Amino acid sequence: MSRLVVVSNRIADPRKTAAGGLAVALAEVLNNTGGVWFGWSGKIVDHSEIDEVHVEQAGPVKLVMVDLSQADHDAFYLGYSNGVLWPVFHYRLDLADFDAGYISGYRRVNQLFARKLLPFLRSDDIIWVHDYHLIPLAAELRALGCKQRIGFFLHIPLPPPLILAAIPGHDWLIRALFAYDLVGFQSRTDLEHFARYVESEAHAQPLDDNRWRAFGRTVHAGAYPIGIDVEEFTGLAHGPEALEMYERMKREYSRRKLLVGVDRLDYSKGLPQRMRAFREFLTKNPDLRSSATLIQIASPSRENVSAYTDILHELESLCGSINGNFGDLDWMPVRYIHRTVARARLPGLYRASRVALVTPLRDGMNLVAKEFLAAQEAEDPGVLVLSRFAGAAEQLKEALLVNPYDTEGTATAIQLALQMPVEERRHRHQALMRTVREYDVHWWCDTFLAALAEAKAEEKGTSWLRL
Repeated sequence: MSRLVVVSNRIADPRKTAAGGLAVALAEVLNNTGGVWFGWSGKIVDHSEIDEVHVEQAGPVKLVMVDLSQADHDAFYLGYSNGVLWPVFHYRLDLADFDAGYISGYRRVNQLFARKLLPFLRSDDIIWVHDYHLIPLAAELRALGCKQRIGFFLHIPLPPPLILAAIPGHDWLIRALFAYDLVGFQSRTDLEHFARYVESEAHAQPLDDNRWRAFGRTVHAGAYPIGIDVEEFTGLAHGPEALEMYERMKREYSRRKLLVGVDRLDYSKGLPQRMRAFREFLTKNPDLRSSATLIQIASPSRENVSAYTDILHELESLCGSINGNFGDLDWMPVRYIHRTVARARLPGLYRASRVALVTPLRDGMNLVAKEFLAAQEAEDPGVLVLSRFAGAAEQLKEALLVNPYDTEGTATAIQLALQMPVEERRHRHQALMRTVREYDVHWWCDTFLAALAEAKAEEKGTSWLRL
C-alpha cells in the first residue's frame, strides 16, 4: 500500500479529538500507511531560523512542520492567501488587495514547502495537498523532479471565470492546477466554474471522464463534497460537556424556542444579513417575539484586518439595536457571543435548538449544517435554514433553502421553521440524515483517494521551472 502524505497550511494532531472530523478521517489512512502530515508549525521566527524542520511522531503518523518568518507569513498567509484569494474566491472583489505585491511571498512559501517536504518523500507516495494556500505546490514539487501522484482539494468555493480572471496572474494560478493529477472541489457548481475557465481562458481540450488537457498535461477534476464523521460527532453529543450544555439550555430556555448560529466572524458568513432577517421576523411576528431567542456565536477571526473589524462593529451594533428595540426585562432576543465555544459543547447546543441558521453569502460546504442535523433527536428534530449559496445546499435539499440577501424571504423561513409541525420536521430530518450518513467524511476521503490512485496524468515534456 502506498503511503499517504497530507500537506496543508496548518496540521492537526490526529490523536486529539478537538482536531475535528477531518483529522479523524485522514488519521485512518495515515495510520494505516504510516503516513506524513506536513505543514506550517504556527510559529513565526527570525529569518535565519526558518531552515529548521520539526518532526514529531503521533503514533504511526509523522508530523513534519516548518516555521515562517514574519515577512513570509504576512505576504503568504495574511497577504495573498487571505487578502487576495479568500475574498475573490468568495466573490468579494471589492475587498481584495491586488496591488500590494503579495504574490512573490506566496510563491516563496510554496517553494519553501516543496524544498522542505522533498527529503521526506518516497517514490511511491501519494500526496494530497489541501486548500487555496498551496495551489502552486505541485508545480514546485514537479520542478524539483517529483513524479508521485499528487492530488489537490479546494475547501472553499471556486468563483465563475470572470471573477477568477480579475486576479492579476490568474492564468498562472490555474496553470499550476495542471501540475496535479486530480483536482477536487466541494460542489458541482465549482467544478462547472473550473471547466468553463480552463476551456475559455486556458483553451484546454475537454476529454471524457472530467479530464482536460492543457500545458502538456491532462488533469482530472471532480466534485467531492466533504462530510462529517457522524459517529464521532454523535459520540461527542453523548459526552459530559455536550450533555451539560443541553440540560442547561433546556433549563434556562424552558419557555422559549432556541435558534442557533455558529460561525467564524467572516464577511462570507452573512451575519449582518442574518441579523436583519431576524429583526424582520420579530417585526412581522409580534406574537412570537418573546417565545424565540437567537444564540449567535461568532468566533474571532483575523481581527487585525480592517474588513473584519468593520463587520464586528456592524454585528455588535445590530445585536444591540435588536435587543434594545425588542427586548424586555425577562427576555433578550439575541445572545451574541464573540468567542470560540469548545467543540465538545456544541452538540448540546445544537440538540437544544429548534432552528439552525446557516446563511452564508458564499461557502465551500459548511459543516455546521451537517453537525446540527447529526445532533438532533430523531423524534423531535430541529429545522435547518440553509443558504442556497452554501455548498451544502447541493446535497441538503430538504432543508429550508433561502437567499440570504432576501431579508423578507429569510424572515419568512424563520417563521416557518419555528412553527413547522413535528411530522414534517421528522420527514425532512430523516431524508437529510440519509444524505449526511451516506456522504460522510470517510466517503469523501475514500472516494477522493480512490480517484487519485487511478488518475495518473499524462505529461509530455512540460517544464514547471518556468511556471
